[in-house]
Order: sequence, then C-alpha cells, then structure tokens
Amino acid sequence: MSAAVPKKAASAALLDPVPEAAGELLRVVASYLPDEQVERVRHAYLVGAAAHDGQKRKSGEPYITHPLAVSGILAELKLDVETLCAAILHDTLEDTALGRDMLVAEFGEPVAALVDAVTKLDKLDFRDRFEAAAESFRKMMLAMASDLRVILIKLADRLHNMRTIEAMSHDSRRRIARETLDIYAPIAQRLGMNSIKAELQDLGFSALFPYRHATIARRIRTQPVLRRENMVNIQSSLERRLDDEGISHRVVGRVKSPYSVYTKMRLEHKSFDQVMDVFGFRVVVPKVMECYHALGAVHGLFKPLDARFRDFIAIPKANGYQSLHTVLFSPFGSPIEVQIRTEEMDLIAERGIAAHWMYKTGDRASSGGAQARAQDWLRDLLESQSGTRSSTEFLENVKVDLFPDEVYLFTPKGDIRALPRNATVLDFAYAVHTDVGDHAVAARVDKKLVPLRTRLSNGQTVEIITAPSASPSPGWLEFVVSSKARTAIRHYLKHLQHEDAVQLGHRMLDRALAALRFSLDRVAPDRLEKYLTDARFRRLEELLADIAMGNRMPQQVAAALLQGDEAVPREHKSGRLADGEQILISGTERGVVSFANCCHPVPGDDILGYLTSGKGIVVHRLECANVPEYRKSPERLVAMGWDSNVEGHYRAILRAEVDNRPGVLAQVAAAIAEAQSNIDNVEYQERDLHMAVMHFGIEVSHRKHLADVIRRVRRLKVVHGVGRL
Repeated sequence: MSAAVPKKAASAALLDPVPEAAGELLRVVASYLPDEQVERVRHAYLVGAAAHDGQKRKSGEPYITHPLAVSGILAELKLDVETLCAAILHDTLEDTALGRDMLVAEFGEPVAALVDAVTKLDKLDFRDRFEAAAESFRKMMLAMASDLRVILIKLADRLHNMRTIEAMSHDSRRRIARETLDIYAPIAQRLGMNSIKAELQDLGFSALFPYRHATIARRIRTQPVLRRENMVNIQSSLERRLDDEGISHRVVGRVKSPYSVYTKMRLEHKSFDQVMDVFGFRVVVPKVMECYHALGAVHGLFKPLDARFRDFIAIPKANGYQSLHTVLFSPFGSPIEVQIRTEEMDLIAERGIAAHWMYKTGDRASSGGAQARAQDWLRDLLESQSGTRSSTEFLENVKVDLFPDEVYLFTPKGDIRALPRNATVLDFAYAVHTDVGDHAVAARVDKKLVPLRTRLSNGQTVEIITAPSASPSPGWLEFVVSSKARTAIRHYLKHLQHEDAVQLGHRMLDRALAALRFSLDRVAPDRLEKYLTDARFRRLEELLADIAMGNRMPQQVAAALLQGDEAVPREHKSGRLADGEQILISGTERGVVSFANCCHPVPGDDILGYLTSGKGIVVHRLECANVPEYRKSPERLVAMGWDSNVEGHYRAILRAEVDNRPGVLAQVAAAIAEAQSNIDNVEYQERDLHMAVMHFGIEVSHRKHLADVIRRVRRLKVVHGVGRL
C-alpha cells in the first residue's frame, strides 16, 4: 500500500551514500542543525525518493529533484527540521501511494500536517482550473493562519517551479507566471521576504514577456561607462564620510531588476533612461542609533530632497520591514536613493518571517515581531472573509489586500493602522472594527470634517463619526478598496437581501395557499417537515427565500404541501393562482424585487410582476410591450401594487426633440434639476443640422414627479417635444 521505505530498511539505508544533490542539502543542513536532525532530513529524502521512484518531471529529470530543491531553498533560509522534511515530502500525498498515517508514523503529526496543508485539491470535482486553484489557495491560507511554515514551503515550491518553467508548454508558462505575479510575489512581499519576492517577480516577468525582459536586461548590462563610474564615485564618497564619522558600516550599490525597471516605466510613463537615472545604495550599520547618525552624515554630504524622507524604523511597515529612506541630490545631477538599516533589519528585510527561525539564541524581538505581524494580518484577513462562501471570491478579495503600497494612519489615541493605497475614510472605519464601519456617517481627518469617500494620505489622524441608525448601502462598494470593508459590506447587504427574500417568499406562499382556501399556519408540521427534507432545505426560511428568488413557483409549493388533504376543495387542488391580494412595493425591498429596463415602472404606474429564476420578481408596467408574452406563463405572474408610502428614487427615460445648437443640453439639464430630479445618463439618438433627439435617464420619486419634470422641460423654447419612453 505504501511506497515508503520500510522502517528497518530505511535505517540501514541511512548508512548508504546519497546522490550529490541530496548530499549538498545535507551539508547545508549540517551547518546549523544537530546531527540527529540531519539524520531525520536524510531519512525524509530516502522515503521521498522511494515514493517518487519512476516519476519524471516535464524536463525528464527524476521527480525527487524538485522536492529536494524546495528543501534546499528552505535550508538556505535555515528553517527547522520539520519544515525541511515536509518540503521533501510535500508532493507525496498528492502524487504517490504514500498515506498520511505513514507520514505521522515516520515523521510525526507536525510534518504530516504541513504536507497535508500544501497538497493541492486535484482530486476534488471543480468546475474549472481557476476554481481549483482558488480553492487550493484558500486551503493554504487557512493552514497558514495556524502555521506560517506552510506558506514558506509553498513559496519555495513556486520559486523552484519558476526556475524550471522552461520545460512547460507556452500556455502553462503564461498561466503560472501570471499567477506568480498576481498572488505569490505579493504574498512574499506582504511577509517581508523581499529576496524571494524579487526573484519571483523577475522570473514571472521573464516567462510572461520574454522579449521585454531580455531587452531590458541587456540594456541594464550595457549601461554607459560614465554611469558606472559615477556610481563607484558616489559609493566611495559615502564610505569616506561614514569612516570620518567613525561609523562601522557596509555600503552596497543597488542595481534595479528588469521587472522593477519595466514596472516603473509602465506605471510612471517614463523612458528607460529616466528610470535608470537614479543611483541606489544600502547602508548597513550595527545599531539603531547609528542609523540616525549615518542619516545625518549622508545629509551632510549631499543635500536631501524635501519631503522624500521616510522613517520605517519608528513606524515599521505592516510586514515588519524597518529602514530609513532618504533621497539626495548627487553632484552628477541624478537623485541618490539611500536606505539605512541595521544588520538584523537587513536580514529581516530580505527574509521576512523566515528570519524568525534563524535565531538560535539571543533576542528574537524583531524577527518574532515580523512573524507576529504576519499572523495578525492572516487572522484579520480570514476573520473578515469568514462569510465568503465562494473560493474565487475569497481569492479576489485577498488580491485586493495584497497591495504593494500602503498608507499609515493614526487613530485619535495614536494607534497605527496600515491600509492599502487609495484607502478611504470608510476603509479606515472597517479597519478599526466592523461595527464602526457599519454605522459610520463621516469623519474628522486632522480635525477637519470630511465624507466617507475621502481618500487618505500617509500620517493623517482619523476619527470616525458614527450614528446608531446608519447602515451600509450598495453605493459604498463603489469607493472602498480594502478586502475587509468590501466583504463586510457585501455580507451585510446579503443578510438584508435574505431577510427581505424570506418576508416576500412568505407573502407569496401565503397568497398561493389562500387561493386554495388554506394558510401556512394550517399545514401539518410533519407534512411541512417532509417537504423541506425532500427538497433539501434545512429550514423553512431557506424555502421561502428560494420562492422569492424565482427558483420555485409558490403555486407548485402550495399544491405539494396540500397534496391529499381532503380539507382543500377539489377545484382548487391544481394550484392555479386565483385573483387575490396584491403584493405591495414599499421601496425597501433589496435584491428580490427589481424594475424592468424595458419599461422603467415608477410609483403610480399600473404594474405586474414576473417571477424570474435567480432574480426574483421583475416589475413591468402593464402597458409594457413584453407583458403579452409573459402572460403565456400565468404561473409566473404576480399581482403587484404600490404601497401608500413608497421610498426611494426610480429610473425613467425621457425622449426630447430639441434644437441642435450649443447650450441646449445645459438648458434641459437645468430644467430637470429645477424639478428636483437627477440625470444619470444622456444619449443622442438622432442628429441633423437643425434638430436632435435625445434620451435622458432621470430619477424620480413617483408618477406625479415625472409629470412635473416633463412640464418644466416642455416649457423650454428649444424643446419641440418631450415624452416618456
């Protein structure tokens, strides 16, 4: 059953030599782990090699070379023995006969749990490849919340796959590269693992746009001699100044990668020469106070650019990154970008949460802090997405939360909140708490009153103003950018829609039962329970909501509930709908009642409802040209009317014949505005030298309001005719 090496045989095999690739891994592992743990890694290799025996990669190499390379990447980061063993075995559950019980017996539950967490879900039945990838990603994110080593294995797995992607087909290369750039590189950046992030980005760029990558890489390699000399001169000047100040230091010149050059050219609309005309240096010093000393030294050497200094030591980025950033004027006319940090900060900047496992002794505050921040981010992310049922929706929401740029904001008490670029006041409110976001009405930004859609900038202090009666509206989704805000608003609106659907479905079923001279209260409980069980509904509310959404005909449900009941008169047992009480529209129905675009009914019109599967009731004017066709399906027709107090605004279309000359549109728009109506769309339908026909989409409260708008427009001398479509 198992493809693993039997335990006794494995123990004996540990004494045998291993292939060079495995030997190199063991040499790296032996440099920082004790002998007994090195032996565990060796045993994992033997078990994995036996399990994958005979399997080949697309390149033709033995399959074991891939998990071995993944473990090697993690060994370079000095990860613990459980992670290394899981990396070697990470494809065994999916691609071999090796079972989870065998992994537990040989390597313990932690290793088995890690392997299980990174296993793809290929054996499940998905509608398409994208859904499979999304569900696999969701499982990985859930596993990350309990053990961050899952994502380290997954990132190393993706990195090696990208290093060997040439063996894949053209379509597969593009798909994997796009996924890498959209998902895995941003996750690496969000976890502070900049070295892996940079390599994933460059490999993804090369696979997606090979010609562009090759062209930019060649231009970088063949930079003019003058520029190379200038860079050496600036670095020498920096080092001399730091020596004069007595600061122990390491200065490294930073060369842009092809991907970073391409991104900057595309987003900032710059030429290659403009992008490359910036010198970048990293100054690494022993202690935090020396960072600020070094900052003063470089500012004394070259004049800093105003407003281009950032202190990420005092206020670290959300992924734990710490450094001082400054931009200086160079003597050669090009800006100089300088980053100043300690050795520990530099390690964490490159390796992020992986640096946590590199410290055997001493203070882990910084590396542990990066890990804690990553876990906080994951916990908040998963809590905010707990109501999201679709894996594809979850994936899209997480993409939103992986913005590379962030703004740092303060609460009135001085707490820091990191939000995506272009975040609004409402995003900040939801970052504080979901209840704060749900009841937000405005805010004070730096003590100035602003609306919820106001975009925020770095360093602002934000105080949210709430009201108990306030609640989310669909319009909020148009301007929020954070996944937490978007998910919370959608969840609230779906909850309201469900409540409204239940109420409407109850009215529709009652009406259908009343046509049979019965009521829902008189249906025998055991008969109702049997119907719900047979139809696979857990509760009556689910059935009622399904009726309101047009997925079940209320007459058919009523007939099924009363089938065989002798109390129902024979002439009514067919379930046909008799004339009865109208369902009244109040304007508060959300998502279960919509208004047809073919006739745009407004309060005061004679109307009829048509039950449409998945949409609920679609309301039409009785005079609509489509109604005769709908009458062919009488079981779907719903008698509708307007409540005495109808809320909201309703769309109507005006057709106006006007003079074709300048200023006419402004005159018509002013007349509509004077009638307290908004214009949401204007279209020219016909036009010649003298006349034009225009359609105005407007919002009105009721039929009388619409008549008032028409009267005001008709009075204009430039208007020759106006009417409702």
